[in-house]
Amino acid sequence: MEPFAVDGVMLATLAAVALVAGFVDSIAGGGGLLALPSLLLAGLDPVSALATNKLQGTFGTASATHTFWKKGALDPSQHVLTVVLVFIGAALGVAAVAYAPTNLLSGLLPPLLIVIAIYFALTPRLSVHDGAPRLPRTVFIYGLAPLIGFYDGIFGPGTGSFFMLSLVALFGFGVVAATGQTKLFNFTSNVASLIMFAIGGHIIWVVGLCMGVAQLIGAQVGARLAIKNGAAIIRPLLVVVCIAMAAKLLWNPHNPVWSWLSS
Repeated sequence: MEPFAVDGVMLATLAAVALVAGFVDSIAGGGGLLALPSLLLAGLDPVSALATNKLQGTFGTASATHTFWKKGALDPSQHVLTVVLVFIGAALGVAAVAYAPTNLLSGLLPPLLIVIAIYFALTPRLSVHDGAPRLPRTVFIYGLAPLIGFYDGIFGPGTGSFFMLSLVALFGFGVVAATGQTKLFNFTSNVASLIMFAIGGHIIWVVGLCMGVAQLIGAQVGARLAIKNGAAIIRPLLVVVCIAMAAKLLWNPHNPVWSWLSS
């Protein structure tokens, strides 16, 4: 692989994008919607862009997770088993990337994201307090959590939205607690993916570390706003991010959705 040329203007631009991405991601997920295209536009090949995006994204999710923990909105000790299973799921996902049905996933993801956006937009009251779960917590720990982790490793977009929907709609968590757990689990899947990419030697370290510092700052600001304002900021940003991710995927004329609709 040819060495990637880096200059100060490029690093400053990517850091600015990462700052905004960290802010958005810490509240509603979807920071990769900004960061990954920026890395591709900067000239990174797709695999290096994915790997470097995982590095910079790990800074943001780590920062947000730490903030939720220090502010008392998250207790990581209660989620050790879930973290382990998410990590295993994500690592298996990265290992299976070569076999991923990415075309199918690209087609299925936009309608799923639109459903998530509609749910959070139309649910009359999203509380910061926990409610009655619709399913046993073990279904999340042993089923959905590692499955979403696997999805993050093999494909990625919308991972935070899937964690949020599961925790709020199925397991009764308030939006702040659900956001804190989402950051913890997303950080876990990012670390697993990062390790796998690092072993493969695909990371552009100077770019990823520079963006990572900016991600950390943006995530600090976003997490504090989410804890302070609860559903008032989490709900609208989550809706906007889900719709934006769906639109970005549908903007591609080769998305299989268009062939499905025309058949």
